[in-house]
Amino acid sequence: MKLASVALSALAISLASPALADHHDAKTEMAKAAYPMTPQGAANWVAMVEKKMGDFSVEYARISWVNSTYITEDTDALAAKYGAESTEMSVRYANQAAKYAKVKGLDPEVARKLDILRNGIVMPAPVRDGAATELNEIATSLNSQYGKGKGTLNGKEISGSDIEAEMGNLERTPAEKAEMWVSWHDNVGAPMREDYLRMIGIANEGSKELGFADLGAMWRSNYDMDPDAFAGETERMWQEVKPLYMALHTYVRTKLNEKYGDAVQPATGPIRADLLGNMWAQEWGNIYPLVAPAGAGDIGYDLTDLIEKKGLDEVGMVKVGEGFFSSLGFEPLPETFWERSQFVKPRDREVVCHASAWDVDNVDDLRIKMCIKKNADDFITIHHELGHNYYQRAYNQQDYLHLNGANDGFHEAIGDMVALSITPEYLVQIGMLDKQDVPSADKDIGLLLRQAMDKVAFLPFGLMVDRYRWGLFDGSIPTDELNKGWNDLRLQYQGIVPPVARDESGFDAGAKYHIPGNVPYTRYFLARILQFQFFKAACDQAGWEGPLHRCSFYGNEEVGKNLDAMLEMGASKPWPDALEAFTGERQMSGKAMVEYFAPLKAWLDKQNAGKPQGW
Repeated sequence: MKLASVALSALAISLASPALADHHDAKTEMAKAAYPMTPQGAANWVAMVEKKMGDFSVEYARISWVNSTYITEDTDALAAKYGAESTEMSVRYANQAAKYAKVKGLDPEVARKLDILRNGIVMPAPVRDGAATELNEIATSLNSQYGKGKGTLNGKEISGSDIEAEMGNLERTPAEKAEMWVSWHDNVGAPMREDYLRMIGIANEGSKELGFADLGAMWRSNYDMDPDAFAGETERMWQEVKPLYMALHTYVRTKLNEKYGDAVQPATGPIRADLLGNMWAQEWGNIYPLVAPAGAGDIGYDLTDLIEKKGLDEVGMVKVGEGFFSSLGFEPLPETFWERSQFVKPRDREVVCHASAWDVDNVDDLRIKMCIKKNADDFITIHHELGHNYYQRAYNQQDYLHLNGANDGFHEAIGDMVALSITPEYLVQIGMLDKQDVPSADKDIGLLLRQAMDKVAFLPFGLMVDRYRWGLFDGSIPTDELNKGWNDLRLQYQGIVPPVARDESGFDAGAKYHIPGNVPYTRYFLARILQFQFFKAACDQAGWEGPLHRCSFYGNEEVGKNLDAMLEMGASKPWPDALEAFTGERQMSGKAMVEYFAPLKAWLDKQNAGKPQGW
């Protein structure tokens, strides 16, 4: 799930923003005169930069949208051209911002914007001729390769979105799952290997020119704290929630062993990655029926079945998501959202199906891009993407450089926090579930286990994707161990292994969209943590009494008002200020998530008694 708020595409999601770079001495001298190295000169320069970036970002967003929804050689060429201009401009402005940041007596807001300019580029190119063009040509090519990627099932070619769905099909045999896993990783990831190494080499060079130790340090500097301190904070949060994951891993491994036997899934050690119902073993909810215990595991309804019974089509599913936000007092989505979004996969062309949310004009040209399937996963994904859209609209009165979340984890967490409110009670309220079918309290373990199969299972994956890239960027993962480094970290953090032996001819990480797409991934780990912290705050404000996992704040406009107060801040204040505005806390914490799943943890511990934990 990708945020494509191209309001920030000058700095953020895939590469950065435009060149207009004219290095003639006369113009340089004119710029020095117009924007001297003084507090006022810095303020005037920042205002000029925001205007140019804002104007260009709209045009770049339209090009990017067309390229993502109509992949051809021509749209690839346009996207690469605009991406190169974007990167050149961002790097030029970042270097200049670093100089202005040294001026004494800067206005605090100007100083913050200078930091955003310097720190916010995802893939900076060095200033040498041709670097930005080469970087963007590679990045565009990798994005298109992923969009066109195919695997095989029983020897027949299968598209990316279809293979994702089939990995969650419980009727598929371990052999079929292994074929899909291997073919996807070999066909999509392996061919990217050399181009990816070249691309990150260029970006690493660019980050060093901006004064950072490497590209990973640059990414980590974007969190209102020291880069190493931020890495320590993410590790602290992981340790808070790790016992939950370890208990879940042990329980799921036991159930898979009972299902498939020792030859396929041993009773001890790591879990085979392709058996977990997801191409990347990042979320395990698709195999819930395999691990659900008798009685406690039956939650009494299936959301995918409810979607079918309600007769919801793809647009109807999005309308339901909009309705939740409307119930909190937010204005309806603009008519252009329904006219311009991509809801289903077109039959006549290649597109990037990976779900994303867009704000094309930085005001209200909001869109989502999905290839929606009428199932529970996409119903939840819709809420997630709409969370981006409502956040984008809430802060659209901020200055250009503040058109973003308080940190990138905030942006990812908003829709997920709402999706936590998709409880049986909520489904009754919106007419999707009969009141008599609401599961009783004795079904809570089933409800929590189903949630944990996605929310808890994701945590180590969300952490290790960027730890892998940080290792590539700083050299601790050698380029001749590109594949080994990825699979070692997956074993270390997730306790999973590929279904077959892997070697250095592959690039398994490239088979995950966010790697070739250059989307920093720690935001998703933060979002898993923050969504529960936000959710608990919302439930407290709504006066909820009872188990946290049963709470729904649907229809509570007071919660909506408080939420909007945080959202409209955008990136104008450090994230602890935004967090405090809604939750009253200034530190991100996994404690709310632990509270939410406390009944499940106690139950898992009983089921796992006497079984070895870990791998």
